[in-house]
Amino acid sequence: MYHQPVLKNRRTLLERAEKFISDIYFTDCNLRGRLYGDSCPLESIDSFLSSKRITFLEASQQIFAPHKVGDTFGPTWWTSWFKVTLKIPESWRGKEVHLLWESDGEAMVWRDEQPVQGLTKEGEKTSYILSDCLKDDEPHSLTLYVEVACNGLFGAGQGTFIAAPDPNRKFSVQKAELVVLNRDVRELLTDFEMLIDIVKELGEAEQRGYQALFTVNEMVNLCDPSDPSTFPKARSLAHNFFSQKNGESQHTAHAMGHCHIDSAWLWPYEETIRKCGRSWVTVIRLMEKNPDFVFTCSQAQQFQWVKSWYPGLFSQIQLYVKKGQFIPVGGTWVEMDGNLPSGESMVRQFLEGQRFFNQEFGILCKEFWLPDTFGYSSQLPQIMQGCGISNFLTQKLSWNLVNTFPHNTFFWEGLDGSKVLTHFPPGNSYEMKGKVEDLVKTVKNNKDKGRANHSAVLFGFGDGGGGPTQLMLDRLQRVQDTDGLPKVQTSSPQKLFSQLQSDSALLCTWTGELFLELHNGTYTTQAQIKRGNRQCETLLHDVEIASSLALCRDRTFQYPVEKLQELWRLLLLNQFHDVIPGSCIELVVEDALGYYEEIRSDGATLLLDACGVLGSKGDSTGVFNSLPWTRHEVVQIEDGAGKPGLALVNVPSMGFCPVKDTQPVAPVSVTVQADGTVVMENGILHAVINKDGTLASLCLINTNREAISEGCPGNQFVMFDDVPLYWDAWDVMDYHLQTRKPVLEVVQPAHVLSSDPLRGRVSFTLRISDKSTITQEIVMDAMCPYIKFNTEVKWAESHKFLKVEFPVRVHNPNATYEIQFGHLQRPTHRNTSWDWARFEVWGHKWADLSEHNFGVALLNDCKYGHSVHKNTMTLSLLRAPKAPDVNADMGTHHFTYAIMPHSGSFQDASVIQCAYNLNFPLRSIQCVPDIEPWSAFSVSTAAVILETIKQAEDRKGALVLRLYESHGSHVAATLCTALPVREAWHCDLLERRDPAQPAHMTSEGITINFSPFQIISLLLIL
Repeated sequence: MYHQPVLKNRRTLLERAEKFISDIYFTDCNLRGRLYGDSCPLESIDSFLSSKRITFLEASQQIFAPHKVGDTFGPTWWTSWFKVTLKIPESWRGKEVHLLWESDGEAMVWRDEQPVQGLTKEGEKTSYILSDCLKDDEPHSLTLYVEVACNGLFGAGQGTFIAAPDPNRKFSVQKAELVVLNRDVRELLTDFEMLIDIVKELGEAEQRGYQALFTVNEMVNLCDPSDPSTFPKARSLAHNFFSQKNGESQHTAHAMGHCHIDSAWLWPYEETIRKCGRSWVTVIRLMEKNPDFVFTCSQAQQFQWVKSWYPGLFSQIQLYVKKGQFIPVGGTWVEMDGNLPSGESMVRQFLEGQRFFNQEFGILCKEFWLPDTFGYSSQLPQIMQGCGISNFLTQKLSWNLVNTFPHNTFFWEGLDGSKVLTHFPPGNSYEMKGKVEDLVKTVKNNKDKGRANHSAVLFGFGDGGGGPTQLMLDRLQRVQDTDGLPKVQTSSPQKLFSQLQSDSALLCTWTGELFLELHNGTYTTQAQIKRGNRQCETLLHDVEIASSLALCRDRTFQYPVEKLQELWRLLLLNQFHDVIPGSCIELVVEDALGYYEEIRSDGATLLLDACGVLGSKGDSTGVFNSLPWTRHEVVQIEDGAGKPGLALVNVPSMGFCPVKDTQPVAPVSVTVQADGTVVMENGILHAVINKDGTLASLCLINTNREAISEGCPGNQFVMFDDVPLYWDAWDVMDYHLQTRKPVLEVVQPAHVLSSDPLRGRVSFTLRISDKSTITQEIVMDAMCPYIKFNTEVKWAESHKFLKVEFPVRVHNPNATYEIQFGHLQRPTHRNTSWDWARFEVWGHKWADLSEHNFGVALLNDCKYGHSVHKNTMTLSLLRAPKAPDVNADMGTHHFTYAIMPHSGSFQDASVIQCAYNLNFPLRSIQCVPDIEPWSAFSVSTAAVILETIKQAEDRKGALVLRLYESHGSHVAATLCTALPVREAWHCDLLERRDPAQPAHMTSEGITINFSPFQIISLLLIL
């Protein structure tokens, strides 16, 4: 009698099973080689090449020429449209028939003038199902169109995928034919794959892994690839294995389809629209076949694009949203950067996003969804809560270079004490493939074992789109409850977070910012984008305030609702997390800068219209102040003959006045000394400027306190070598600090440009290299507590980093940085790895280093990268990466920063107000000569800043005001207004009135109590 040998060699059994389903080895006799049955060529393929992305209607009317499979087309970013005629053989009745299409460009199949299927080889989608089981009454002859983009899922990088695109790349269709898919082979292959992966992932230490090994080996014994009648027995073995259930305590993986689509990155905005179409139409096809399949999808902007480009698809999406399968998440206009947008911009991301989702789908998102952003501001929890969101999902901190973040599920507490339930999927990915590896990782990596027993598994190709596949769904379906693996349930964000919330008693709390220890170069890369963002945020702030005040002064004034929404949406789009950080290709940079120009141009027109109403359309010169405090500043004016001059004006808060020149308490003096140094003085500051433009001394006159370190001049430009490990536009590494070289070569030494009692100007030029120079104007104004440095850099470097340093006479283990609606402290030492990892940090309009009763603030008008180490304050100015944009930052740059020594705390010294003043210039308006100075709003305490005034979204003639506490204190404030307010109510950030919270109105104004860094919105009914 013959006995089968007992095989004990794990490797041979495992490799035998792997080869049995390999698509490389033994395909003549293994199972994989039987996946497709008969094939049949297409009747005809014709093509037409377009340099533009055009509609189906336009494409279908073009003249198509015969095309041979294998012929190349291009170049990059063009589109090749194919007209495909096909005839399915009668003999394929009862069979599953596919159009097999393999191309290195992303493709969309169109049928009956509608998009029906996305195809991309990189996204493992290479076939369009023509029939699941061919019947006589189905069409056997068809004409389809296939739109092929001349780019892959990740653009067209030359060499590496993040390199600048190759502009001349050619593309081809490698396969285009009709095939019969053997569904029984496909199902059996999935069984084999899952069992093999269980063997590999559970390893030799787990008994369950060996059970999978012997099961899969026995399946190979039973299965004859050439005899389908042997398949059921093999499948039965697999089914028995998968059906052996877990215990009740096993971890649960909440599986959700996902398709992260960067709104622009290695491809332009316009290509993203097609990526959304290709990815989402494929999701709809999967939903038709899999009624339990749930797909999560963020970014209202992308829904808006699909609505206007693919209206039929959008209607289908609305249907599946109603069914609860297609779930809009996130609540924001785009997945924005988490560091650089202003507080008001972040509010508008949610306001625009939530309103869009509510209007189009009747829902408001309950979770913020930001899986791929380079750090998270500590004001986000409060902003989320104010927009009706109490849950947050991301995973990016798994990319930390230095420290491992200690949690996956926890409460995140923000700057003001607001808390949100936060989940980082422990698989450390937002684009899993439904594989055993993903499930094992999810359990193993969970850092909150014993505290949280549920995790998200987000599956689907991402970044460049693609999304889930049927194979991913089949994999997960096999192991819904299989001993040795976590339980898998089709889920939704709402189900996941409800479960986490109900089990949250033992969860830990993380307080403060979620700082990503990587990608710190994105605070500086693409300086023109950073500048465009800051300037446009400022402009829209001023337009809204001027328009709101114009509305109150003249009820016939039309508040520009539609135009402002359009401009805000452009600004919000550019805050996408690969655009404002500068980690995108040159085409995207060009688009972004074009959008900023549009905002500047249209915004200037809107401002002019509103200011015309404020000034009663006169022809004298007046000044408009959009900030909530009186400003005593020097402004540039023109006299009657059009000759430029200066005036010191006193402008009321959030209002205007005619130009009436006042005399400064002390005039500005500029004196050249015998040794060539220049002394500048204005009664507040005394500065000594060296011939090379550095600051030898900066003295605060009233306390006789020197700000600059002895022997170390301020305003010292320094260059660093800037070669990261890989992510060029993204990263600056700690070792760059070891390559510091001061910029020392003087082209033109410091000399006096002008000396006026109201303004002194000193200029100098330095050479960085034979390709790059710095020219700077140092400006001291009368009555101004800071010195400005107006800077022009001609920049043509490669992998260099330019910064400016101010070593100051202050000692403190912590420095303070402005963030959205507040500020936070970070260490100036490098004691621990957590401190060291913050060698380069982000901040907004100011950073401050103070000790008791004295400090120095560094202000800026468009920079975000900072560093304060020991007593040296550094502002990051320019980088020169070469990927993904080979011309990043090349050209001429203009920016301003300022140094402000102060006595007392930075709060008491009005550092916050001065930084606002630097960023929000007083605006010249035309007014009637006898116009009275007018102030619309003021606030009784400097701690509270009135940040925003706008017309309410849903109520004409009502205003929404946004205020925040800026000092970090409990304070009662009175908001005074000249406007006729009938009612005042508290509202949330989505402008929903709180009927339980009328604002307290007195004869003095509206009184409001603030806690530290609290944001409060008011609805004023006039």
